[in-house]
Amino acid sequence: MPKVNVYLPDDLADAVRDAGLPVSAICQRALEQAVRRVTAVRQTVLGDLDTDEPAARLPQFTARTVAVVSLAIDRARATGSATVTTGHLLQGILAEGANLGLQVLSAMEIDPAALAVPDGTEPGGGDGLRFSTAAANAVELTVSEAVGMGHNYVGCEHLLIGLAAEPDGIAGRTLRDVGADPRTTRRAVTAALAGYAHLRAAKATQPSAEGLLTAVRAELAPLVRRIEALESRLA
Repeated sequence: MPKVNVYLPDDLADAVRDAGLPVSAICQRALEQAVRRVTAVRQTVLGDLDTDEPAARLPQFTARTVAVVSLAIDRARATGSATVTTGHLLQGILAEGANLGLQVLSAMEIDPAALAVPDGTEPGGGDGLRFSTAAANAVELTVSEAVGMGHNYVGCEHLLIGLAAEPDGIAGRTLRDVGADPRTTRRAVTAALAGYAHLRAAKATQPSAEGLLTAVRAELAPLVRRIEALESRLA
């Protein structure tokens, strides 16, 4: 049986040993689940989007993320595009209007309302309406981000990272041009989720958009201070 090395932080490795956990069995189950999720996504993103409700076939996508993908498909049809591009997916995030991805952009001092996303074209496609190559890659990256964070769902915040990380698409260029590179976006999403959890625990209710934005900025503040300190030293 092939061997796969798994590297753990020292404190986690000590805790796993102390607990006597069956590491091999746990890793196998986790990897099996991840493979199933990625395989299901790959089948959808490589398939014909003219079939009924293709977005609903995406496994463990939240309702808002499914809505974003549906909006992207509608946008591609409305503009007569041969493919659903990363630009359409980013436009879908902006058009949905109430997802965590928008809150993350705002916390990064990027105004979603002022973000101009060109329609453009991207290579790929085939018979019928399909995702472009870049868009298919971005959706796969999205699922990988969710899996890597240990989340059992795929949200718009993961999609934002996937779009920022995809190197060739319209959305990635647009996001990077305004400062939302993959690393910064990933850190902002991590901070946003921590702020969301803290705020929800404190309020025991669904946080308001304004309250969530405040919490996200509070979580990002230490990171901003470190970046400013580094910039001042370089200057």
